[in-house]
Amino acid sequence: MDTAAAALPAFVALLLLSPWPLLGSAQGQFSAGGCTFDDGPGACDYHQDLYDDFEWVHVSAQEPHYLPPEMPQGSYMIVDSSDHDPGEKARLQLPTMKENDTHCIDFSYLLYSQKGLNPGTLNILVRVNKGPLANPIWNVTGFTGRDWLRAELAVSTFWPNEYQVIFEAEVSGGRSGYIAIDDIQVLSYPCDKSPHFLRLGDVEVNAGQNATFQCIATGRDAVHNKLWLQRRNGEDIPVAQTKNINHRRFAASFRLQEVTKTDQDLYRCVTQSERGSGVSNFAQLIVREPPRPIAPPQLLGVGPTYLLIQLNANSIIGDGPIILKEVEYRMTSGSWTETHAVNAPTYKLWHLDPDTEYEIRVLLTRPGEGGTGLPGPPLITRTKCAEPMRTPKTLKIAEIQARRIAVDWESLGYNITRCHTFNVTICYHYFRGHNESKADCLDMDPKAPQHVVNHLPPYTNVSLKMILTNPEGRKESEETIIQTDEDVPGPVPVNSLQGTSFENKIFLNWKEPLDPNGIITQYEVSYSSIRSFDPAVPVAGPPQTVSNLWNSTHHVFMHLHPGTTYQFFIRASTVKGFGPATAINVTTNISAPTLPDYEGIDASLNETATTITVLLRPAQAKGAPISAYQIVVEELHPHRTKRETGAMECYQVPVTYQNAMSGGAPYYFAAELPPGNLPEPAPFTVGDNRTYQGFWNPPLAPRKGYNIYFQAMSSVEKETKTQCVRIATKAAATEEPEVIPDPAKQTDRVVKIAGISAGILVFILLLLVVILIVKKRRSYYSYSYYLKLAKKRKDAMGNTRQEMTHMVNAMDRSYADQSTLHAEDPLSITFMDQHNFSPRLPNDPLVPTAVLVPITGRKNVYHGDNNSFFAISYL
Repeated sequence: MDTAAAALPAFVALLLLSPWPLLGSAQGQFSAGGCTFDDGPGACDYHQDLYDDFEWVHVSAQEPHYLPPEMPQGSYMIVDSSDHDPGEKARLQLPTMKENDTHCIDFSYLLYSQKGLNPGTLNILVRVNKGPLANPIWNVTGFTGRDWLRAELAVSTFWPNEYQVIFEAEVSGGRSGYIAIDDIQVLSYPCDKSPHFLRLGDVEVNAGQNATFQCIATGRDAVHNKLWLQRRNGEDIPVAQTKNINHRRFAASFRLQEVTKTDQDLYRCVTQSERGSGVSNFAQLIVREPPRPIAPPQLLGVGPTYLLIQLNANSIIGDGPIILKEVEYRMTSGSWTETHAVNAPTYKLWHLDPDTEYEIRVLLTRPGEGGTGLPGPPLITRTKCAEPMRTPKTLKIAEIQARRIAVDWESLGYNITRCHTFNVTICYHYFRGHNESKADCLDMDPKAPQHVVNHLPPYTNVSLKMILTNPEGRKESEETIIQTDEDVPGPVPVNSLQGTSFENKIFLNWKEPLDPNGIITQYEVSYSSIRSFDPAVPVAGPPQTVSNLWNSTHHVFMHLHPGTTYQFFIRASTVKGFGPATAINVTTNISAPTLPDYEGIDASLNETATTITVLLRPAQAKGAPISAYQIVVEELHPHRTKRETGAMECYQVPVTYQNAMSGGAPYYFAAELPPGNLPEPAPFTVGDNRTYQGFWNPPLAPRKGYNIYFQAMSSVEKETKTQCVRIATKAAATEEPEVIPDPAKQTDRVVKIAGISAGILVFILLLLVVILIVKKRRSYYSYSYYLKLAKKRKDAMGNTRQEMTHMVNAMDRSYADQSTLHAEDPLSITFMDQHNFSPRLPNDPLVPTAVLVPITGRKNVYHGDNNSFFAISYL
């Protein structure tokens, strides 16, 4: 075995462990369903079967592989038979397709083995409408060589039916070689090498008869191909007869002998050759049982000389359709029988003997040879007295109300009923809007002169009729239509009430009541405020009322307060009065706060190189209290268009100075002030190096110009409104300002000095520990030697003191350059505030102790205020 063959299992394992994408768009060069596998089967919406034994492996032209060198190059799907047991199968499913016209599917395949052995079988299956898998419609087995071969599939399944093509690789007993497929195409024209079947129709026969399927196909020389009738859930049936219709069309016949219900299934025609396969649509073999009624005929009417029956043939044993119904009857005491054909669901037997018992049966026949079933169960009955003569002549309306009607009728005697036992029934029905209808029948007391029909809907046409029945028949009166009276309307539908909010108005929309119960004359809307976000708005006022015409379904309520919830009650009216009211609560939108007019007013109070002091004046809330004030600093840029003072968009997104510097934002929030901090006009210094509600107000760069904006924000629930105005502009300095140290660089310098100081102290501590150890070990030394050692230690301490003095001077110079704006402010943050530098060494008389000593008198470079610094001294 060569090296490539030896490395093949490792390659296949690598491919199996490397997931290829299962989702993606199909390649553009093919129509839906085609695939070249350049990007894997997932890009073409191909899927591995979840219930097979193993999976197809994708070979990519862009990735190295270890197939034998004689295998084709490129991207395709492959199965290595040597990695699986005989009989195991792998299925690759194409996407489900619905085609409206003739089409063809062709593909490339190969079955290759280095030793020429049989690698297995490639099967093509076609599943229709997500049904079960039938037998393959095409297959190839054995060694085909190392070159690609082409085959075609002519699938004659059309919309609205859908089908799915499945490629199945089955491992043979040799377990050697490869099965591969590539370049699947769905073409919009007929196949050239495989015939296309015409639509196969269903076949219906009665049980016990012979069934014949006839398949017609178009294609050249296709009559010599292998032909069979494929059953979806069973064996394949060989062709019985073939004949050529013309040079491009032939017909094949398939016969099934004396079919029964067990033969009923779906069948399709299949033809196969080495060049491909053609498959028709599924047609159904329908095996019908001759019908037989389950129940006997039903007696509908009896007279002295007739019997009126209903055939009762809807419930049958067997199959329809029924093309012939026959009534077979005879006397139970006689021997003769008569049969009458019936073309209606009821039948009247005439010229019968009175008070005689008869046996009646029904015979049913369906289409086709042998379609008449056995007679059904018998009806045994007798003739009786006559049916009623007529119905009551008059039906009088005694009273009409909104929800009830009272009716009167004439007295009924024996001369009308023709029987002493009879029933009087009044039936009514009505239709209303919204597809509502009702029909009912009420039994009445035959001796009562009047009857009341209750629970009727108002203002509705009700149809009434009277029915007189006895055991022998029934008589119905003509329908009388009465309209019930009007009533108060029902409520306006809650789900139809819709309120659209604005700051000072509300648009209210509604629909007519579902139960108007008459003609709507007007709508009345009363409303009042119940609560407000603005404490200044009065909410305890009397309700106001608005009346709208009957055809008005909306109203605009003006001059409302912003941020206020109003409760609306709406009700409809008819001539009978107002119906119940429906309530809805609608809240107006809040308004943006009103800022004082800064137009033409200079709000700048004082200006230095790095600060500007402005006068902030409180805003007026509208609909909601002020939530916060914000000071926004915008850097002036020569290429940026200046904002207008009166009409401008406010800064909705808070940006800190640090985020603005890192993200390149043109503005940053210098401060956010609670509304309680500005009850009246107050100055504010921009650039005071303080922190307000998490926003740092850094010193302004002297060489840059800035716009200062003042914002007021109101926020309630999920609604926020902001108003802003430009209150000052700071121009860039024209003279060279004093250099302001960068706070970040100052912090780095302090950290470095503190680290150096800590290192020197640790070194001194270690040196003293070593001296103590040496002292104990050399206790036998002379006193003069000890004095010399003490002198050396003193010299070392002097050198250390000089080094520390230089370090302290460096720290003093560093802090002398640092500007601390507003040192008395507790919100101002510096490095020394955050780090109380106070190292403590062990209590040793020879070890110096470091303390922090305040040094005052240093002049602030920018404001001239005194600042405190710390230096390290030794005691």
